[in-house]
Amino acid sequence: MYLSAARRLLPAAICRRTPRLGSPTPFSAPIAHRAAFSAGTAENAQNHKTEYAAAFNSPSSSDEGRNPRATAIPRAHWQEEQARVLHASLGHVIRLGWTDAAMVAGAKEVGLSPSIVGSFPRKEAALVEFFMDDSLQKLIDIIDTKEDLKNLIPSHRVSKLVRIRLEMQAPYISKWPQALSIQAQPSNISTSFKQRAMLVDEIWHAAGDEATDTDWYVKRTVLGGIYSTTELYMLTDNSPDFQDTWDFLDERVRDAFDLKKTLQEVKYLAEAVGAGMGGPAQGFVKKILQG
Repeated sequence: MYLSAARRLLPAAICRRTPRLGSPTPFSAPIAHRAAFSAGTAENAQNHKTEYAAAFNSPSSSDEGRNPRATAIPRAHWQEEQARVLHASLGHVIRLGWTDAAMVAGAKEVGLSPSIVGSFPRKEAALVEFFMDDSLQKLIDIIDTKEDLKNLIPSHRVSKLVRIRLEMQAPYISKWPQALSIQAQPSNISTSFKQRAMLVDEIWHAAGDEATDTDWYVKRTVLGGIYSTTELYMLTDNSPDFQDTWDFLDERVRDAFDLKKTLQEVKYLAEAVGAGMGGPAQGFVKKILQG
């Protein structure tokens, strides 16, 4: 059994267990994910992890000028403190949004100086990315501990896991458009696609998929489209407990597992991944609903 991408690349500040042994099969979908999630060896995986961790550990030159202690404190200590700040900051996002203000409030909550916020090179992006990684780790924990998931057929398992993951965003739904906007910025989009690639890979892995041929790429591209379109649908869903969103999700997953579906619908789903989080993806949602 191959090792899913998420279990290889989640930053140490989030990942709390030793990954299972296996031969990793990197995710490199043929559309948008190709540039964001490079193919590779164990060395490549380590490079990705090192580069990503650097975003949490390396203060900018301007920050060093204002805070000389930043270079003196051990890197591991900064990583731990920053993780504490980010985790606490999530509790302030509903009121303050994905902002510096939420991070300052988080720092004060854990008893640290607000100046620590200056050690984050990309501040708001770091907060959104921490939430994405933390949510993925929670999903992995659920996959590993919930025995009832193993009793579901693959299509129901996929639908259930996507719903569990999106429900983690429900408390932040009024602020999620801001998070999507931050993820879509040129300096952040590569990490955003990588995180989403790891998410869909983990879900397919949990559904028992171990394909290594072209079908492996197609499945992840389609599921990426399902996730993106459902996420957008959720933003305008006013039904109780997002019931319309879950009905929409179940229908899309059923379609994906129906081998008789037209290639045109698969194209819409795949293009939704390439469209990212912008307006074009909403157009694809309408196409799917009308199809």
